[in-house]
Amino acid sequence: MAELVDRAQPLAWLRRWRDRDVIKVVTGVRRCGKSTLLRLFQNVLREEGVPGDRIVTVNLEDPEYSALLDDHRALYDHIVSLLPPDGRAYVFVDEIQRAEAFERVVDGLFIAPGVDLYLTGSSSHLLSGSLATLLTGRYVELRLLPLSFAEFVGAKAGRDAAAGAAPLRDLYDSYVRSGGFPLAATLTSDEEVRQYLDGILSTILLKDVTVAQRVANTAMLQSVTQFLFASIGSPLSIKRIADTMTSAGRHLSRQTVESYLTGLTDAFVTYPAPRWDVRGKRLLESGQKYYVVDVGLRRALLGARPADAGHTLENIVYLELLRRPGRVFTGKIDQHEVDFVVEQDDGTTYIQVALNVDDPATLERELAPLRTIPGYDPRLLLTLDREPPQSYDGIRRRSVLDWLVSPT
Repeated sequence: MAELVDRAQPLAWLRRWRDRDVIKVVTGVRRCGKSTLLRLFQNVLREEGVPGDRIVTVNLEDPEYSALLDDHRALYDHIVSLLPPDGRAYVFVDEIQRAEAFERVVDGLFIAPGVDLYLTGSSSHLLSGSLATLLTGRYVELRLLPLSFAEFVGAKAGRDAAAGAAPLRDLYDSYVRSGGFPLAATLTSDEEVRQYLDGILSTILLKDVTVAQRVANTAMLQSVTQFLFASIGSPLSIKRIADTMTSAGRHLSRQTVESYLTGLTDAFVTYPAPRWDVRGKRLLESGQKYYVVDVGLRRALLGARPADAGHTLENIVYLELLRRPGRVFTGKIDQHEVDFVVEQDDGTTYIQVALNVDDPATLERELAPLRTIPGYDPRLLLTLDREPPQSYDGIRRRSVLDWLVSPT
C-alpha cells in the first residue's frame, strides 16, 4: 500500500531541495511513511539515471546497526565506507536520533565531499539542542503527516479501482475509521485497524515519551493522553488538565502535565494550535487547542464517538491546513471562536468548520464569527453537506470533501 501512494507534495519538496547544500530532514510520527517517502525519492533518482552505488541507505532501526548506535565514530566510518570514491552520493539515514552523539555523525557527513544528505527522525528533539546549534542555517525540515484524505483516496484507487471510485462521503467514513497511517488503510476490519494503531501508540508512549521525559507512571501518561484525545478542538491549559486529573482521584502536578505535553508534542502525537486574537492581532497566552496527528489513532484509543463527529472533522481540516502553505492558528474575536486563522504571504484566511448547516439557526451560528471579522480577507465555511458552493455576503460556503481533495 505504502509503495503505491502518490505522495506528490512531499516528494516534490525533496526534488526541489535535491543537490542543494543543505541537509534535508524529514520528521514525523512513527509509521507515517517517512522511510517509504525516501524510497520513493530513491526510485526517482534511479529513474533519472543515478547509479545504485551512489545511493547509500542506512536504517538505524535495523538490528544490523545496533552495535554502532553507541559509537558515533564507528557509525560515521561505516557510512563513509559505503560512499563511492568520488563524485556525487545521495546518503539517506533513517531514524538518526537513535544513534548516540548523532549530531557529530551528521556534521561529518554534511562536510564530506559530494554528499547530498537526507535524514529522518521521529522526535522533534532531532532539531533541538546541540544539533540545531550545530546546523543553524544548514538544514531544511519537512514535517510529514500520515496520509491526507486526498492521498487516502488515491491509495484506495491504486489498490482497487472500484473502491477508489466510491462516493467521497463513503471514503471519508472509511478514512475516519482507519485514519491515514499507510498500513492501517490497507487493513480489512476495524479490529485489525485498532490492534495495529494500538501498537503504534503503545510504542510511542513507552519508547519515545516515557524515555524522553523519564515518565515514572505510564498509567498516568495514558490517562492524560486519553484526556487530550477526547478534548480536541477545546481550549486547554496545563492547570485545567492537572485539575481534571486530580478531581478524578489522580493527583498530578502542573510540572508533570507540562512534561507529558512536551513528550507527546515532541513525538508528533499531538499538535498544539496557538490561539490568535483576531481584533487585537496578537497571540493569546492561554487557551490553545490540541489536535491529534491521526483521527484513526484517536478512534483506536477512545472508540467510536458518533456524537463527536464535528471535532473529528475539525481535526482533519486542521491537519490538512498544516500540509498547505501558511501558519495556522485557532481564533477568537470578541465572544466568538473562529475555528482557524491561516496566515499566508498574500493575506489571511478565516475558516469555520461544521458538519452540516441545514438548520437556519445553525447556519447563522456558524456564520456569526466570520461576519464579525473586519476587512475583506477571505472567509470560508466548510461543511460536510454535499451542497453546491454558496456565498453569504462574501463568505464562501464549500463542501469540505471537495476542499480536502482539491489542491486549493
